[in-house]
Amino acid sequence: MIYSFKGHIPVVDPTSFVHPLAAVTGNVIIGKDCYIGPGAAIRGDWGEIILEDGVNVQENCTVHMFPGKSIVLKKGAHVGHGAVIHGANLGENCLIGMNSVIMDDAEIGDECIVGAMSFVPAETVFPKRKLIVGNPAKAIKDVSEEMIAWKTAGTKLYQQLPADCHETLREVEPLRKLPENRPTQEDFYKTLEEIKRGE
Repeated sequence: MIYSFKGHIPVVDPTSFVHPLAAVTGNVIIGKDCYIGPGAAIRGDWGEIILEDGVNVQENCTVHMFPGKSIVLKKGAHVGHGAVIHGANLGENCLIGMNSVIMDDAEIGDECIVGAMSFVPAETVFPKRKLIVGNPAKAIKDVSEEMIAWKTAGTKLYQQLPADCHETLREVEPLRKLPENRPTQEDFYKTLEEIKRGE
């Protein structure tokens, strides 16, 4: 659902997909090829939220801030299931792991990877290409070329997902028995390894 708030109407590029069970409110700008999953809440009621091209905000994520702040999720940022971004800025092509919390005025550098269930305290700044884990989160090493290739391949899946959703996602009644000619998973999806190889 898309909601206006105090005259601010969200702007969503037509190539992006906001699931009907997500809530996007107020001063929010969503760029091209973004995916917003069911249960996600992006609340631009107290400040501006910008999602640059190719960002994905997955199921049950929250993006919000204290009054008067503006935040940016830069190109290709990948926010995993259940994560909370509260008044923080995310760098290009970074990965925020599932159920992580990134607090106010934190800065996650380009191509950083934040491990699942990490807690990044307010005003923490990480430079580019760091692997960040823990509570409180710390950088434990640099992100390797192999790690960033894996991350980028996974994000490409989410950058294709909006077009697939526009084309094929429909509310339906469930089948009551399994059809004999049911397509297999391999009929629909490439593996992550195939995507990394450019197949």
